[in-house]
Amino acid sequence: MEVVKVENVARVYQIGKLETQALRGVNLSIANGEFTALVGPSGSGKTTLLQMIGCLDQPTSGKVFINDKDVTTLNRNQRADMRRGTIGFIFQFFALIPTLTAYENVEMPLLLNGHTPKERKERVMELLKAVDLVDRANNRPDQLSGGQQQRIAVARALAPNPKLILADEPTANLDTENGRQVMDLMQRLNKETGVTFIFATHDPRVIGYAKRTVTLQDGVITKDSQSNGK
Repeated sequence: MEVVKVENVARVYQIGKLETQALRGVNLSIANGEFTALVGPSGSGKTTLLQMIGCLDQPTSGKVFINDKDVTTLNRNQRADMRRGTIGFIFQFFALIPTLTAYENVEMPLLLNGHTPKERKERVMELLKAVDLVDRANNRPDQLSGGQQQRIAVARALAPNPKLILADEPTANLDTENGRQVMDLMQRLNKETGVTFIFATHDPRVIGYAKRTVTLQDGVITKDSQSNGK
């Protein structure tokens, strides 16, 4: 079953008289449970494509389907609902709320989705255990290492049981060992939960984990290959 389908998507950015074509007629399908890397140099279009899939931006032309729903037809509020209920995000700079504890950061998507206190507690503790940070539940982000913050970000992304998780350069601000731990965690959760992961990266360490590598150059897909990953 396809979780993501991108059909002939183009994205043009207009800044004054300057026009930049970030994507040029991209076609891509991602099946349920895939662990896929979008790779390419800076300016290749991989982050723009991730934003299209994540309903964070709209294509200039073409269509994007998430679970067979054409998200290019949705209004702003409907796209927000799609992000909140179906898609989890992991960002390069962790994007944790600094005034909240690790527990509260993971809990936040569940609060927004109206879960009961009992449901929230069970789910948060389950996820903190999964990322091996139960003992850090009451720590704020500034009391956590970079690797710990990114593991909390992974737990938060998983909290509402999304069908799809998008990660933009998830190891860019981590040293080698913490980057390896985060990728090991994402890979394990992909296998255990079946959630689909798509991550944009140019880091060879991260690319090596991918079961599928989609290479972009100048806004087009130039290669799409399968591998065994790690």
